[in-house]
Amino acid sequence: MPDNRIHFLSIIMVLLFLPVLAYGAAREEALPRNEKIIVVGGNRYYPPYEFLDREGNPTGYNIDLTKAIADIMGMKVEFRLGVWREVRRALETGDVDILQGMSYSEGRAKVVDFIPHTVVDHSIFARQGVPGVSSLEDLEGKEVAFHGRGFIHDYLNEKKVNLKAVLTDTQADALQLIASGKHDYAVVANFPAAYIIKELRLMNVVPVAKSVISVKYGYAVKKGNTELLARFDEGLAILKQTGQYQLIYDKWLGVFESQGVPWRGIIKYGSIVTILFLFMLSGTLVWSRTLKKQVAIRTADLEREIQERKRAAEELRLQHQQLVQADKMASIGILVSGVAHEINNPNGLILLNTPLIIDCFKDIEPIVEAYYKENGDFEVAGLPYSRMRIKLQPKLLEIQDGAKKIKRIVDDLKDFARRDESEHTHLLNFNAAVKTAVRLVENTIRKSTSRFSRQYAQDMPKIKGHTQRIEQVIVNLILNACQALRNSEEGIFLSTRHDRDRGEVVLEIRDEGEGIAPENLPHLTDPFFTTKRDRGGTGLGLSISAGIIKEHRGSLEFASTPTQGTTITIRIPAVPEEEKS
Repeated sequence: MPDNRIHFLSIIMVLLFLPVLAYGAAREEALPRNEKIIVVGGNRYYPPYEFLDREGNPTGYNIDLTKAIADIMGMKVEFRLGVWREVRRALETGDVDILQGMSYSEGRAKVVDFIPHTVVDHSIFARQGVPGVSSLEDLEGKEVAFHGRGFIHDYLNEKKVNLKAVLTDTQADALQLIASGKHDYAVVANFPAAYIIKELRLMNVVPVAKSVISVKYGYAVKKGNTELLARFDEGLAILKQTGQYQLIYDKWLGVFESQGVPWRGIIKYGSIVTILFLFMLSGTLVWSRTLKKQVAIRTADLEREIQERKRAAEELRLQHQQLVQADKMASIGILVSGVAHEINNPNGLILLNTPLIIDCFKDIEPIVEAYYKENGDFEVAGLPYSRMRIKLQPKLLEIQDGAKKIKRIVDDLKDFARRDESEHTHLLNFNAAVKTAVRLVENTIRKSTSRFSRQYAQDMPKIKGHTQRIEQVIVNLILNACQALRNSEEGIFLSTRHDRDRGEVVLEIRDEGEGIAPENLPHLTDPFFTTKRDRGGTGLGLSISAGIIKEHRGSLEFASTPTQGTTITIRIPAVPEEEKS
């Protein structure tokens, strides 16, 4: 009789845990293993995007971007940089999982899946004195050097441009060939060309047709490997949202974009000419004084003009970046919705089945307990029942709580990524908006400080406004507080309260960071003003935040002591009770 009861109980326990085990196995098979190393291929000499430094280590814009994505997504990567045609072949054979720097073309899109992370411009180069051309079609019949199996190679083949192609292993080889007089022209990407010409001192090589073609440039995987591409796409979207992408871009590519008119040289030589001119006319005192006044006025006008042009150029560059980012961010909502759908489906099974399993366990627990008291201890899933009986129900409840947390985080991300184009405001719970913003940047907070405190006042009145815009402001202010900390021992303290005397809800964010100099406090919300220019700051975050709070008829206040920290206070009018109805 006891053997039959044990057999019966064993069958019940197997049936009880079979859905959990089956789902766990399915999830483990569906998700990439953390231990798997992703092999990332690249060009061994395509500066500043990707190249081997003098010690043979991979470096460049693509390398830093891939490392940042791998870090934020918890992936392990291995870089393999070599001759481009061999690296492309390695992707086709499966020896490389993903290419981090490949230009898009219609032909390539038939064999690879692709996500862009920047745009690359190409120009036609020649030796000084060689007749100029205006387009790629003008190269027909000419001897033209370019990168073998590179974008220009594929593009010219697709367009069937009839020319005498000279294929090289690197773009540097193509430029060196025309510098030595062996061939007529070379077609090379702008930034690599600027880097190579300076590095190799090819002073007789000049662009004869600038930016003849622009192309999207980014990550590429073998056709159908959408799962790996989606992970890199998700990581790239997170980097752009947090501003880390812009820091990497400015470090490697910003220096080439910022090259322009040599104003310092103009001022230097202009000053010399002015001094000589004054010296020649110094014979007459009256003329001398007159000329000095004219020069002083002209110099002041010139300096103002220079500053205005610099400011206009900077505004134009930043506005261009914002437009590009806005266009790219339009796809984030689709990405988040897709990822949320994929997560919510299996997570829904967990939320649906876990209560059933808990109820099943509660129903059979008296039977199993009676058997345990009657026959002594026995093994369940390799553990003594005396231990399992204590741990099983709490672990099931942990699974249920974890699934609920996953659903809440996914819902928060969907709400934050959804574009709010409505012009209409609505009543919203201010505490709920603050809590959502904190959850969105919780990972950054944990990395920045071990002392984060939050206090939410009870019975807070509602406010009228846009939930997403309020969350955007709070996320930006918390990230600024994290960046101000000098070490993880310094804390961030967040609290909400209701100022009944002024009829306002109040959010206070105080950090113990480096603080702000008194002379900078009045300018914090000025457009393009930033104290973090060397770390990639644009000076737009606080300006945009102040504008959003002003739209809500509120105020943004700053108080700071250098080396001791900063306190930021948001005040927004509460909705009176009579308006709520």
